[in-house]
Amino acid sequence: MEQNERPLSTADNTRYKVISEEKEKYRIPRLYWLASLGIVAAIWQVAAYYTASELLLPNPYVTLQALIQAICDPEILVNLAITMRRVLTGFAYAALIGIPLGYMMGYSTVAMRMLDPLISSLRQVPIMAWVPLTIVWFGLGDGPTIFLITFAGVFPVILNTIAGVQSISQDYYHAARSMGARPWSILSSIIVPGSLPDILTGLRIALSAGWMSVI
Repeated sequence: MEQNERPLSTADNTRYKVISEEKEKYRIPRLYWLASLGIVAAIWQVAAYYTASELLLPNPYVTLQALIQAICDPEILVNLAITMRRVLTGFAYAALIGIPLGYMMGYSTVAMRMLDPLISSLRQVPIMAWVPLTIVWFGLGDGPTIFLITFAGVFPVILNTIAGVQSISQDYYHAARSMGARPWSILSSIIVPGSLPDILTGLRIALSAGWMSVI
């Protein structure tokens, strides 16, 4: 083994250590968060004072009172629970569809060539353009909302899963095949652990996109 070469068994641990160190490097102290909130509240208060209209721009204190009243209102909590159920359902569908497709497209060149033109075309369509069609397809109710949340979230999951699979070094595949590993072993021992950080990033983006797609 050359001097600058490290064993394959330690490569993944080193990678995750580097990721952990990078996260720690860019972690924002709580004092900075409090300072940022204070600055935003001060600007908000000044803008509300000069606007002089609680209808157009209520001040932070009035807004906080309204928030507390909303939290204590059972009807609002029921509606919030319904929205949460829709978002989580759409998010689950996006994960169930996006992760397998991302694995196939990231690992197989044939799957990438077959599916990439379709997926690249669909994700360029604005989300609001699907609203009339979803109402025709699913009628009124949860169907259109869940479809739009799934549609908005599935593409970040697919793209990040592809990126995670393709970022895995080919040395891992060669080493596994040389030791007689089968496709299922390669998937469970190499592809899934190696792509997991990117998949989690895609899921986080998908959850945010789902909240923004609630109609």
